Amino acid sequence: MPKLTLYGLDLSPPHRACVLTLKALNLPFEYKSVNFLEKQHLTEDYLKKNPQHTVPTLEDDGHFIWDSHAIITYLVSKYGKDDTLYPKDLLKRALVDQRLHFESGVVFTGSLRNITCPLIMKNETRIPQHKIDAIVETYDFLEVFLKDSPYVAGDHLTVADFSIVSTVTTLVAFVEIDSAKYPKVTAWIKRLEALPYYHEANAVGNKIFVDIIKSKNFTIVE
Repeated sequence: MPKLTLYGLDLSPPHRACVLTLKALNLPFEYKSVNFLEKQHLTEDYLKKNPQHTVPTLEDDGHFIWDSHAIITYLVSKYGKDDTLYPKDLLKRALVDQRLHFESGVVFTGSLRNITCPLIMKNETRIPQHKIDAIVETYDFLEVFLKDSPYVAGDHLTVADFSIVSTVTTLVAFVEIDSAKYPKVTAWIKRLEALPYYHEANAVGNKIFVDIIKSKNFTIVE
């Protein structure tokens, strides 16, 4: 079996996407928590592993890979028993890649990071309405993606589901997902929640993060 080490933080949605993938592949790994408050991500040792000092970082036989999207596609490509989670068919893979870019640019950076960084890092408590609107737009897009399929990139589970669900379930700290308005999104999340490893891999860390966000007592302003 491979010797894999995942450097990360349970609160981090990208980290949780990697854990979901590792669990889906039934791959054993060592987890090393990176404490941002103690600035462990800025130590000389960690910077050698990941110059961008982000989490997660995967170590595989002395090689280091960072960015969750790169990590999860690498894991499936190298260790997957088949290509179900990340198809080799170019058209199917392009769809998964598109969803991964959607998560990176729209869901995580455009919606979550844009709103949480000022809240957590700068202790700002006034959130502009346009940032809330960006979250709603994310839900709108996702509902469309799920219109004709049970998963975000087709008829079966892929790494795109792991990537997006880890971030979308964090966004509920700001905007709850209305099951009447977003029935497809609601059903999709329940489908993911039914996975035997979902609770441990995503739900536990997500609840902690959501509780931290809600404790900030933020207000939404025009």
